[in-house]
Amino acid sequence: MATMTIYDPVEVISGIGPKRLDSLHALGIYTIYDLLTHFPFRYEDIQVRSLDEIEDQEKVTLKGHVVTQAVVQYYGHRKSRLSFKMSLDSAVVSVTFFNQPYLKSKINLEDEIAVFGKWDSLRQNLSGFKILGTSDGDQDFESVYHVNSGIKQKTVLNLIKEAYDRYQSLIPEIVPESLRHRYRLMTHKEAIRSMHFPQTEEEFQKATRQVIYQEFLVYQMKLQLIRFKRKSERNGQAIYYDVQKLKDFIKLLPFELTDGQKKVVNEICRDLRAPFEMNRLLQGDVGSGKTVVAVIALVASILDGYQGAFMVPTEILAEQHFQTIAQLFSKTDYTVSLLTGSTKSKERVEILKQLASGELDLLIGTHALIQEDVVFHNLGLVITDEQHRFGVKQRQLLNDKGNNPNVLYMTATPIPRTLAITTMGEMDVSVLDQMPDGRIPIRTIWSKSDQLAKALTFIEQELQKGRQAYIITPLIEKSELIDLKNAEEVHQKVSEFYGNRWRVGLLHGRLKPNEKDEIMHAFKDNQYQVLVSTTVIEVGLNVPNATVMVIQDAERFGLAQLHQLRGRVGRGEAESYCILLADPKTEIGKERMKIMTESTDGFYLSQKDLELRGSGDLFGVKQSGLPQFKYADVIKHAEILDTVNSDVLLLLNEGSFFEKKEYQPLREFLKTEQNLAQKLQ
Repeated sequence: MATMTIYDPVEVISGIGPKRLDSLHALGIYTIYDLLTHFPFRYEDIQVRSLDEIEDQEKVTLKGHVVTQAVVQYYGHRKSRLSFKMSLDSAVVSVTFFNQPYLKSKINLEDEIAVFGKWDSLRQNLSGFKILGTSDGDQDFESVYHVNSGIKQKTVLNLIKEAYDRYQSLIPEIVPESLRHRYRLMTHKEAIRSMHFPQTEEEFQKATRQVIYQEFLVYQMKLQLIRFKRKSERNGQAIYYDVQKLKDFIKLLPFELTDGQKKVVNEICRDLRAPFEMNRLLQGDVGSGKTVVAVIALVASILDGYQGAFMVPTEILAEQHFQTIAQLFSKTDYTVSLLTGSTKSKERVEILKQLASGELDLLIGTHALIQEDVVFHNLGLVITDEQHRFGVKQRQLLNDKGNNPNVLYMTATPIPRTLAITTMGEMDVSVLDQMPDGRIPIRTIWSKSDQLAKALTFIEQELQKGRQAYIITPLIEKSELIDLKNAEEVHQKVSEFYGNRWRVGLLHGRLKPNEKDEIMHAFKDNQYQVLVSTTVIEVGLNVPNATVMVIQDAERFGLAQLHQLRGRVGRGEAESYCILLADPKTEIGKERMKIMTESTDGFYLSQKDLELRGSGDLFGVKQSGLPQFKYADVIKHAEILDTVNSDVLLLLNEGSFFEKKEYQPLREFLKTEQNLAQKLQ
């Protein structure tokens, strides 16, 4: 007879046939352990209550004696109403069950029963959901599970009961004893029982602490082991650049580096000199000077004979980076070229020839960099800007063009610490949170949506000073389903408002790439003074002359996106303005507008965005694969996540994790989880 394990297939439980098995698989339940950790998503308070302590429309359990015969009435198509009266305390109440005629056999005169349902104080009626058994009536809570059309709540609960009875002794205790003692955690076996069958609120709270800690521990350990392995294998390219020559290049810069830039440059350069492959994320707010940091890292690589690749999401952003870096390289011997989809064939052939021979030090471009015929002579550093706009495979294709090159990802969308820990925990993270001196904060104003004419009048005052402006709308064209301002309609209104005085451009995502580039270049050259656009300008357009941004239906955007849009202005020396036109209907929408007018700190805004919207629809979440925990929540349980992250780093850094017997159950658990995941792929 085969040895029982907690990873036995769930179908070993009696009563699971092919259809029920499919339903369980749809819920992510494949093994006994999956079943035991299919935790309730909420609990019904089923403790028996008295009439004088319950409120109208409250879900309650009432317990009493049946004083009338149960009667079933049928009406409509297969509809029924079962009703009877029950005596409790000094009152008699009516009880009604809809479409459950089979319950009649359980309701007998003078029997004492407990009924869970919704109380109607006006009619003195309990609309019943279920009749509780004797044991249920003595409990305070009843578990409610995620189910589907193929399996019922009661079935799931019965399967869990049977699995726990048979396998409880095999539930692994993987949280090291020292950590369990430090945080006074119950055992995992106790926690699983208390999650499904809590007797008291206190017991339930203790169980959730253990489950949350363990979930975070397992996930963080997986992430940090990837990072640990990368650093311990030492198969990267150590770049031994000439420190003095790098300092000489920094002296050529037309400005002094901020303290924040100096700190980040030191972190990156320390990685470059190390024998392991750098895998670092540089996150910094709009205008914090990430590009200069990237250029210094590229020069460090070039100084040791390596080439650099710099990939960005749009052609106009690639051109801007190329112009900036070419200017910075003008007093050096370093060579740089630009490769995009618009690069002419003859020029492209020459660029690829120089790249393959090693004559070219740095190649800047878009997705064009990952094409098969783009071959580097000696690629040492890969930089991907706005990395979340590229797929994982696209980023990897560029990395594969070198022999384990150093990798630096950059983003102007600040990531809250909790998301950085869970989605990018295997990376080293550098944060650039200091703005260069002289940057004037953007003034943000929130007005009602009918104030467009007033906003246009204000814009005209700026245009008369020689400035430019953006007007952002959520939709491209008119929709009958959603009453939002749309780009085409707004473009027409704005053009009529300004007449022949100012030229108004229109930019949206349905234009062809070359058409978008033409319009963005025309705006940059001040051929258009006002640009009506959808969010395609969120990243990649640098027009220092633009000082006003109007965002229509601003309540439709999250804080992070509003901040990115606002970052298109305030890039020059003149004071800039962002006008939010919005009529939010919800308290969250109003709070969002208020926060935008109070802060220009992207890191603060990203954290508030996470708190207001949850983790489901933020920057990079879908792309980077935010983990779906069984019970833990990276927002609600951020403090526990932070603690676990510190514990995991300490375990790995002190070097005892791979030897100490105390950690063996955790090591075995991680290995088993990995093997099971590979089988299911």
